Amino acid sequence: MAGLVLPIISSCARSPWFKATQRMTTAYGDHEGRLTPVTFDRPIADEYRVLRTRAGIFDVPERPLEIRGPDAAAFLDYVFTRRVSTMAVDRGRYGLMCNDDGGIACDGVVFRLAEDWFWYVHADRDVFTWLNALKFGHDVEIRDPQAWAIQVQGPTSQEILDACVDGGAPDGFKYYHARQVTTGGQKVLISRTGWTGELGFEVYNMDQNVDGMALWTHLVAAGEPHGMEVLSTYAMNPRRIEAGILNYGTDMGWDTTPFDLGLGAFVDFEHDFVGRDALQVATQAPRFSGFVTNAADVKWGSSVFSDTLPVGRVKAFELSPTIGTGIGYVLFDNANAMTAGTYTVRDRAGAPHKLTLHALPFFDPDKTIPRGTGVMEFTG
Repeated sequence: MAGLVLPIISSCARSPWFKATQRMTTAYGDHEGRLTPVTFDRPIADEYRVLRTRAGIFDVPERPLEIRGPDAAAFLDYVFTRRVSTMAVDRGRYGLMCNDDGGIACDGVVFRLAEDWFWYVHADRDVFTWLNALKFGHDVEIRDPQAWAIQVQGPTSQEILDACVDGGAPDGFKYYHARQVTTGGQKVLISRTGWTGELGFEVYNMDQNVDGMALWTHLVAAGEPHGMEVLSTYAMNPRRIEAGILNYGTDMGWDTTPFDLGLGAFVDFEHDFVGRDALQVATQAPRFSGFVTNAADVKWGSSVFSDTLPVGRVKAFELSPTIGTGIGYVLFDNANAMTAGTYTVRDRAGAPHKLTLHALPFFDPDKTIPRGTGVMEFTG
């Protein structure tokens, strides 16, 4: 999260449940004009342990946009690198959008709420302008529903879901499913998604007049018997890196194509979309990888060296309690640099450390944990 601020920046938007964590928060992040509680007054390792063994509730800043109208599905087919029109109602799908040069304009999750009604949950406020610039010739309305998200993540999250939804969790509610329900009498959208690689769900207010504190209090009450605690968004970062989840604006952007990042599986050339021509002639070899190192602290943006030559940059770094070492992402200058074999990186004190490439994700490649079909016990 960029832009740590303390005291609070008054011009940033605050979530409807902002007051619930205000006294706990030691630093806020300005994330695309929305405040998010980045850190609390407790060790991140303790929060991580709660996330891996029980559950955490997070006030997150992701921003839904609503795309609605007779041409909504066709328009989104044109916007995204893979089709949206084939998606069933009450489902979600990871969505990449590119610019004309094939660079990634944003990533996020698109939900189909009805045949002609979609939400796109993303992390870049410029997407609203981008979509409106592209909609010429399509009968669609694009609006900001002023919705906010809460994430509940961790092994006990499904028990919490069943406790917080009025009448219990929906039947057959699987990974990347979405449903409009009520929780504590308030209308929300729930989805089996998240930003941690753990079993979990998200809650979005469907009404601008939501009683945010009542919604938050209801969720906390449902989670307390199952060991849920309020966690800071920074506690997500080690877990999302372990899971191979990328962050728009730091790990990817307009200067990287989906192929650069190993995301070619999300590009479908069987339909027309923005950036298709450029991607068809782009280099498809990836230049992005996970890595492990015994360095305790590496600055994001640090150079990665092969012998004495810089060949790439660190895009993310955290200490992983599960793996027991430093882990992160590296973006190489070109695909050939990934074959050098031996790499080093310097810690914040300037000392060199060996860096070893590691396939992403670091564990659970079949996503059995968030699907609820497998468990990886945490003993740290």
